Amino acid sequence: MKAFRSLLIGTAATAAMIAAAHAERGTDGDLKILYWQAVSILNPYLSGGTKDVEGSSLVIEPLAKFDENASMVPALVTEIPTLENGGVSQDLKSITWKLLPDLKWSDGGAFTADDVVFTWQYCTNPEAKCQQKAKFTDITSVDAVDAHTVKINFAVPKPYPYGVFVGAESPIIQKAQFADCLGAKAPECTKQNFAPNGTGPFRVTDFKANDVVTFEANPNYRDASKPAFATVTLKGGGDATSAARSVLETGEFDYAWNLQVEPEVLAQMSAAGKGEVVIAFGTSVERLEVNQTDPSASKGDIRSTVEAGPHPFLKDPAVRRALSMAIDRQLIVESVYGDAGRPTCNILPAPELYASTNVDWCLKQDIDGANKLLDDAGWVRGSDGIRAKDGVRIAMLYQTSTNSVRQATQALVKDMWSKIGVDAELRNISASVFFGGDPASPDTFQKFYADVEMYTNNFPGTDPERYMGGWVCKDIPSPKNGWLGANMPRFCNSDYDALVAEMAVTSDFNKRGELAKKMNDILSNEGAVIPLIHRGDVSARSVTLEGVRMNTWDTEMWNAADWTRKK
Repeated sequence: MKAFRSLLIGTAATAAMIAAAHAERGTDGDLKILYWQAVSILNPYLSGGTKDVEGSSLVIEPLAKFDENASMVPALVTEIPTLENGGVSQDLKSITWKLLPDLKWSDGGAFTADDVVFTWQYCTNPEAKCQQKAKFTDITSVDAVDAHTVKINFAVPKPYPYGVFVGAESPIIQKAQFADCLGAKAPECTKQNFAPNGTGPFRVTDFKANDVVTFEANPNYRDASKPAFATVTLKGGGDATSAARSVLETGEFDYAWNLQVEPEVLAQMSAAGKGEVVIAFGTSVERLEVNQTDPSASKGDIRSTVEAGPHPFLKDPAVRRALSMAIDRQLIVESVYGDAGRPTCNILPAPELYASTNVDWCLKQDIDGANKLLDDAGWVRGSDGIRAKDGVRIAMLYQTSTNSVRQATQALVKDMWSKIGVDAELRNISASVFFGGDPASPDTFQKFYADVEMYTNNFPGTDPERYMGGWVCKDIPSPKNGWLGANMPRFCNSDYDALVAEMAVTSDFNKRGELAKKMNDILSNEGAVIPLIHRGDVSARSVTLEGVRMNTWDTEMWNAADWTRKK
């Protein structure tokens, strides 16, 4: 365990060595950032959208972060608790965090242990529809030992006790500001959710949902010399190609995120010399989520829920496996992703400890094998070439967000599926809507009113326990939980749930690796999820922007306090 932790926990010396030099706070003007998937809310407890987590990370922070090397580094605490320093109890049932002294919120209020306790209460309130509730599983209490000491107690031994308050998905929110926003009231607190007080380098000055957020330097930030930028303009909208152009070709913006753009296009833009592409590989996987329930509009309010019943044709494992066998992942990489993609059959491709080789059968396209599988299962081609059985045709709605790379991938997959007698209607939805999490919208990826949907997801840090736990039966999205569950395919398998439960009490890291691989293999072999591409995170920075340390383990703006303008 000690050797493993040495890879995860950064040191103050390392941080000091690589920190950028700073002048006086606010001397570098306006930092212009383009997240073409526009920010909808600045509260990650009410949204699982990556763009919302990224945006909020400029303002609200966790106790600790992950740096670009996947090492945990202190943010609001003096050190990372471990068994060796006494911060983690010998029975692995508690972890104690020591807060930095004299921390202040952006409104000048004192940051104390009570704020940490309140954040736990906020997300675990019985009436709360908290997107991050799974991170608090098995926590029996969060106690303020004193104003600067927080103890988290677990019902069972936690070999990896860093699942909460580490990484941008579970930051600390201010008790004084959110006190009246508990439970069902949480979504109604527009002012708090759009402009939270924080401990981060910036604070909100104006918020326009799904458009633009403006920030100014936090006058109470713990480092008096940071941030170097006086203001930040975080713009949303457009598409990945225009976002790339705004940094690489026109120089209108300083940083652009999530550039799913054809590699040859990025290379051409980069030739202008105004910016450079930055890539980091972590755990991001472009995948197909395969709906296990009936999404038919005739099902009304229960469509795409367990109550709607099993999917008319995707309930057949032969169909699900054939869909995966028909896909040429290497062709997708060569045609669409270039250096920013690798073929994969794993929903969990990294770190190496967790990467399975047991499902590599999908790496080689097998059209003949897929056709035989469907033939043997009784799915017969009709006069139009589309397979059917008992009056049910394999004609599906295949949805994803609007993006040139995703639309190119859709077109390739549709053509591959046509070779096995499967029809696919392609649909793309604005990313701000698709990932927006609006419970009233029929077009979100949580609602999943389609047969298959495609997107990328990952997890912060290096331990996949919470991430893999997202496919347990109880985490299926439904109207009852505000469509906030992470189990998009509505997959339910008791063997899988048992593995998740076992991992939660397993301390040996090699054993944890084996358990994670088994979970990965079940998801891939069952066809609940069809992994396609191990995606590198691709962004672009201006040649005048310094201090960027591309990070796939936390948010890309995790160290925005260190960003400076080249003089």
